[in-house]
This record gives sequence, C-alpha cells and structure tokens, in this order.
Amino acid sequence: MPARNFLEKVLIARVYDVAEETPLDPMPALSERLGNQVLLKREDLQPVFSFKLRGAFNKVYRVLERNPEIQGVIAASAGNHAQGVALAARKLGIQAIIVMPATTPQIKIDAVKALGGKVVLEGESYDEAYAHSQQLAAEENLCFIHPYDDVEVMAGQGTIAHEIIRQYPNGIDAIFVPVGGGGLIGGIAGFLKTVRPDIRIIAVEPEDAACLAAAMKARRRVKLKEVGIFADGVAVRQIGALTWKMLRDRVDEVITVSTDQICAAIKDTYDDTRAICEPAGAVSLAGLKKYVADKGVEGQTLIAINSGANMNFDRLRHVSERAEIGEQREALLAVEIPERPGSFKQFCRLIGKRQITEFNYRYADAQRARVFAGIQLSRGAEEKEQLIQALLKKGYAVEDMTDNEVAKLHTRYMVGGHPGDELQDELLYRFQFPEKPGALLRFLNEIGKRWNISLFHYRNHGADYGRILMGIQVPPQERREFKVFLEGLDFPHWDETDNAAYRLFLK
Repeated sequence: MPARNFLEKVLIARVYDVAEETPLDPMPALSERLGNQVLLKREDLQPVFSFKLRGAFNKVYRVLERNPEIQGVIAASAGNHAQGVALAARKLGIQAIIVMPATTPQIKIDAVKALGGKVVLEGESYDEAYAHSQQLAAEENLCFIHPYDDVEVMAGQGTIAHEIIRQYPNGIDAIFVPVGGGGLIGGIAGFLKTVRPDIRIIAVEPEDAACLAAAMKARRRVKLKEVGIFADGVAVRQIGALTWKMLRDRVDEVITVSTDQICAAIKDTYDDTRAICEPAGAVSLAGLKKYVADKGVEGQTLIAINSGANMNFDRLRHVSERAEIGEQREALLAVEIPERPGSFKQFCRLIGKRQITEFNYRYADAQRARVFAGIQLSRGAEEKEQLIQALLKKGYAVEDMTDNEVAKLHTRYMVGGHPGDELQDELLYRFQFPEKPGALLRFLNEIGKRWNISLFHYRNHGADYGRILMGIQVPPQERREFKVFLEGLDFPHWDETDNAAYRLFLK
C-alpha cells in the first residue's frame, strides 16, 4: 500500500469510541540510570489493558460500514485481541464469536464473556482454534477479524504513533516496539516513516520468538519451528504477510531480549510507575535498555511502548526471581567448600559486604560441601567475574550458574535430599533474624563457632526478616549446652527435628 494512503487510514481511524488517548509517562529513575530520557507509552491503561482494542474496533467499524447487513464477527485468540473484538462488537451492537483453545485459562474466557463475546473452545492450540474459526466464518457468514495481518487493524494501532508525536512533537530519537505478528509495529512504522522518517523504529522480540529477526535475516518470511511462551502476547511463529510488506523497509533495527531481561524491565516499570505490565508489554523496554548498553548512547529521548498489562498473577513469583539476574544485580554460583566447622563463615568472609540473596546446602560427604549461593551485585558482570576469581584464588571450585536455565528453574529448589547413614546427631531448626546487610554473616559467626552445619536453606525475599532452615550436628552429650547457646542468641528459633517434611525428605 502506498505510504500516503496508509497515512490517511491512520488519520481517519475510528478508535476513540472505545480507546483512550494514553499518556506518555517519564521514567525518572531509569532515565537517570541510563543517562537518557526514557518515556513509556502507557497502552496498559486502555479499558481492556492492551492496545489491541484500537485495531479491533477500527476493523469491525469498517466491516460494518461496508457491509451493514452483516450479523457478526469472529476471531481466534486466547489473549488481548479476543477482548478487543468482543468490546468492539458490543459497542457496535453485533455478535462476536471468539474461538479459543480448550487449554485457555478460565480468567481469559471469563473476561471475553464479560464483554459480551460468545466463547467457543476448540482444539489444543491456536492453530486448531484458527482453523475452526475459519470454518465457522464460512458456515455462518461471519467476518473474520485477524489479530494483526490486516491493513485496518494496523491503521488502528498506528494511532499510537499519531498520539506520540502530538504529545512529544520534537526531539524523539527512537521508538521501541514489541513484535509478535507485526500489527502494532506495522501501524507505528507505516505512519512515522511517512511523517517523521528521522525517528528510528526499533523492533524488539523475545530471543525464543524472534520471527521478524529471522525474516529480516532471510529477506523473506520464515516460520519458526517453535516459540517460547513466557511473553505469550508476542509468541508468534511467523510474521504476517501484510505486516512483512509494511516492515521490511521501514524498521531500522531488530533487537532480541532474554526472559531475564524482560523480567528486569517489568521491575523497572513497576519501580518508576507502580504499574505491572505483562511480559509482552515489557519487551520493548528490555530492548531499549539493551540498545543503550550496546550502542553507548547518551542524552537521547527514547520511547518504549508498554503494550499491555494482562499479567497472570501467578507469574509474578517467576518475574521477581529472575528480575535481579536480568539486571545483572545477582550472581548464582555453585561453590565447593571443605566440609568442616567454620567453612560457611570463611566463605562468607570472602563474599565480603555483598548481600547474600540465597544460600542452599546439604551435607553429601565428609570431605566436600557444595553450596548454591545467590550474591547481590552492584557493578554487574564485572563484579561477578572479580568475585569468581577471588574464590578461585583461595582454592574454591566455582561454577557460574547465573545463565544456567536448569539451575535457575529447578536445581535451586532441589538442593537437599537424604545425606546417607554417615551423618549423625543432626537437629533441624528454623531461625528468623532481621534482614539487613551483614546479618547473615553475623548469624553464621554465632552458630558456626562450635557445631557443624549439615543443612542450610536461605532465600532473601525482600522481607523485613530473613528465614533460615538449618541442620546442625550436635552429639547427645552436648545437647544441653546447645540449648543454652540457642537461648543466648538474639534470634527467634523453632525446633523442627520431628517435622514430617524433614523426616520424609531430608533426614
């Protein structure tokens, strides 16, 4: 489509019957940290918490304008597009059928029904739901509303770019846009490269769903064999046919980001705006940060599109675990230390004043102990490497687990197990102590002077108090002395030696 024709489509797009003009919010903390002015386009503030209703309403409106006799529309979606189509149809007084995979979470089904959409569950995947929607469209004379590969849908999304240049008319250096099928960036690039070609358009994709990057490299559309689903709003195997035509000569650069970098961007968004965006909504900000780090730009005005906030609550735990790693503020290390009293204390002294965020250990044999440790960093990868070298110099065997998916997803929670018959006289205690820098080292200095620590589990969750589960070898003749010692500690503690979880899985 000629550029001027698309520009006109954006300028006359019908979106504000249902959509809001969203703010362009400053991110002061992140701006100071990056040395650039960072602004966030808040599409998470739309009535359905996503930009998708812009394109959906514009398309449904134009369908009715051309075919007023049509009875309804149909879409295949398990996400934000479904809600956009349902809301558009309700506003325009027609029926909307949304075909969703049978595996769709109930919360998303309920959201579509609340907007007046009729939900049909079919198949185990999006592809199966899409095929069924095409069949229903033909049988019931319904117009199919594609989530991205449609000019009217792109024009609706392009109104975001129109708002941006009105809200910030001068001095924008680059806009970072999340990419799934390409509808959002197609609308933004199609508009801006006509009216403001000086603004760089940077596409951002997850590393495990980079269909545009693959197409750019091959100079043709490529279908990925599989895609990751963490950022499910942009988990698309192939860029759209129409969107590809729009993008191939209008996108200045494609950046890919990791899951950890996306999680870090979610945290950055929360820190500056107190908003929680969905993973797909944070992809663009993750790309902006990577761009600044790689290019070394300073003093520029950079805009990221926060495309949505439809976050599953249970994902927040995963996000919080990975955000520090994505920001290079935490190192995960596997360290082998001698199995003798005082080893923990000596290891902690080498860590220095750095905050220990995680410490998992279980006795394995009489010679060596293997510790899984999380350590807070203030200077990123450089500091991590210096710490590893310091440990190696002192004779510790060290493996860097920071980028090890098995370690981050599974092993950190599995450190433990039965130690075998050689471990004798073990007691199990829970402790609680004030969570502040150096508190863990002081705790170990007190508890590890006399008795061998055979199990240790600690994780800093950002609370006021740290919680530790500890196994301690105390011979029967020393139990009275040990109890006196515990009473002298300024830490609440509980004896868990008879706890069923300990007896069944750890003893």
